[in-house]
Amino acid sequence: MKKFVAGVLITLTFVFIIRSCAADKNNKSILEENSMLIQQEIANVSKLIVTEGHFSEVYNYRDSKELFGPLLTAEKKALVVVNADVTVAFDLSKVDFEIDEAAKTLRIKSIPKPEIKLNPDFEYYDVTADYLNQFDEADYNKIKKTVTNSLMKKVEASSLLSNAENRLISELQKFYILTNSLGWQLTYRGEKIDTASQLQKMDTLVP
Repeated sequence: MKKFVAGVLITLTFVFIIRSCAADKNNKSILEENSMLIQQEIANVSKLIVTEGHFSEVYNYRDSKELFGPLLTAEKKALVVVNADVTVAFDLSKVDFEIDEAAKTLRIKSIPKPEIKLNPDFEYYDVTADYLNQFDEADYNKIKKTVTNSLMKKVEASSLLSNAENRLISELQKFYILTNSLGWQLTYRGEKIDTASQLQKMDTLVP
């Protein structure tokens, strides 16, 4: 009888171990599968988000050169019309992230800064210059630098950046939807993301 009981206990223990191993293996398989799904989603989202805009600038350039003191000057001037195509891009292939299978957490550590590109077209009108104060390369470089800085300020004050950020948030919300559906946690810079709309309220989302 004792041998029978011992045999049953050994058998039950063996069955329990097998089931435990199978359960552990199954759980590990699920974690790996979820991890692969998250990596695939990140790969799908890892693209270049581009928002386009158009800006114009009219710039009056004038330069005076004293020849023999303030009594005699040589002047040059130009009317510059600039039309610029502008793009704001987020390269999501540069997102720094970490997948923690043990904690079932996708950690987004950082998001790349927006890349602003200007493609200005300069047209010069009413270009006049005195003989002793002619236009040269330094003048054109100065005009381009001044107008480019002015255009950049316009871009930063416009809705173009916020529109680009809204598209960025829309892509990042896909991470939350997926992790939430799998029972995982999404964090950004150590802060837990509990709702998809929470991403829109994060002041530190865009560097």
